[in-house]
Amino acid sequence: MRKMAGVAVMIGAALASGCNSDNDTVATKPATQPTNVIFFLGDGMGLNTLTAARIYGVGEEGDLTIDTLPETAFIKTFSHDAQVTDSAPSMAAYMTGVKSNNGVISMDSDATYESDCSKSAGKPVTTLLELAKADGRGTGIVTTTRVTHATPAATYAHICNRDLEADIAAQLVPGGNGYNSALKEGLDVVLGGGSNFFLPKADKGKREDGRNLISEMRAKGYQFASNLDELNQADASKPLLGLFGASHMKYELDRPASEPSLAQMTLAAIKQLKGKEKGYFLMVEGGRIDHALHDTNAKRALQDTLAFDNAIK
Repeated sequence: MRKMAGVAVMIGAALASGCNSDNDTVATKPATQPTNVIFFLGDGMGLNTLTAARIYGVGEEGDLTIDTLPETAFIKTFSHDAQVTDSAPSMAAYMTGVKSNNGVISMDSDATYESDCSKSAGKPVTTLLELAKADGRGTGIVTTTRVTHATPAATYAHICNRDLEADIAAQLVPGGNGYNSALKEGLDVVLGGGSNFFLPKADKGKREDGRNLISEMRAKGYQFASNLDELNQADASKPLLGLFGASHMKYELDRPASEPSLAQMTLAAIKQLKGKEKGYFLMVEGGRIDHALHDTNAKRALQDTLAFDNAIK
């Protein structure tokens, strides 16, 4: 899929800086270093979608929450091998600072998109989430897509092909075959859709290796939630896996009351992470804006954009 993406980064503690009018002085050292980072990404959310959502939601003279953020900027989104990026190298560029080829997740530019990764070259590149993990911070991802989809996967996985979602899911399971050891004891919170790639075919999933990754993660101390009530009952002292559907979660326009909204998942993730002594890194994706735009479904695209904005609020 080829697209633009909208990004909002919120830092949990403001950087305080100071200077005076004397030319021979330098700015003082920031008094407070940020401890918490929440990286919001509206997948597919370009300027046209944001403008239309603003008019649809609050009127031409109104402000969305994203409009109130203190800084705005533009970035180039081309991938290593194409003028128009897809989600995998786009998010990988945000997370790693390295441009990769279309379809490749958090690997360097030598990695080629292949159905068999043994035929691909390249090596993994460190992600922002992995840096946070190495520093002893809490880590989490929230998305309305499958948690193994390209955007969330680029925070915690390394693979030559974004479509190998069963292998991507295995990178989340501490100590299991295929685990990404850079995640150490594992992510603190993972919320989104996509139970199909955690369950074997015998349990109506899509895994061909017979593994039940939900059971494996429970064995590693994870709580599991499959609906809003279970999410609300989660214990903040234990890691949390929440999968709210076999594939992607519902569009906001179609979402049943039993399925958490993006804002509800974001708040639940912050509840899990806010007690971390060294702070945390959390990625939040409004992932289905893009899907609605692919289908030229304006109302669902705009409703999901407003739901994304409400998560930022």
